[in-house]
Amino acid sequence: MNNVLDKIKGVVVVSVQAMPSEPLYHEKCMAAMMKSVLNGGAGGLRVAGVRDITNAKKITSLPVIGITKPEKIPANYKEIVYITPTIKDVLDVIHAGADIVAFDGTQRKRPHDEKIKDLIRYIHINKKVAMADISTTEEGLLAQEAGADILSTTLAGYTVESASSPQNEPDFKLLEELVNQSNLPVILEGRIWTPEQVNRAFELGAHSVVIGSAITRPQLITKRFVFRDNQKG
Repeated sequence: MNNVLDKIKGVVVVSVQAMPSEPLYHEKCMAAMMKSVLNGGAGGLRVAGVRDITNAKKITSLPVIGITKPEKIPANYKEIVYITPTIKDVLDVIHAGADIVAFDGTQRKRPHDEKIKDLIRYIHINKKVAMADISTTEEGLLAQEAGADILSTTLAGYTVESASSPQNEPDFKLLEELVNQSNLPVILEGRIWTPEQVNRAFELGAHSVVIGSAITRPQLITKRFVFRDNQKG
């Protein structure tokens, strides 16, 4: 476990994901994107679903963070748990070969009334690293109490509880609070668009940084240029 944590310390992990409705979702496209970001220096991958986790492990020996999520993100996504929500999802991610299992680490009700500590127990039984995606400092500290190995700011701004998080930049305040108040490695993820933001994250004590849309979601990158006036403020 410590070996995996050491491997991602100080590196940029790239999230390579697409929804089934998007052109890049095809298996060969996703595999090509993974290879491309690894060629560019990514220190690890974050991928979704058994297919892409399995393929990622064929491509690289670097750490792979695995999750599951629905084929279509529901309209009420801020109110529900949908990232690796159940023990079954955890086991699917583990059996696909992920080194780190990321899951929704918030305090919201889970399917089948399962608890975070139960998911973490199965992750540890299988000698994998448990990464809690959270949206507030309180959630992070509670996930630490439940046995999580890593905290990530992935859900900041994407839950009802984190409505005050910035909408156009990373939640550096949350990162700083978790670094100062928890005993765990903390990953900054969410709305990272510039190298300067990456540098600031490490200056604040981030263990690593996960970048997705700014690198691997061309439709979102394009929108930032086409609708550039909306990025001001």
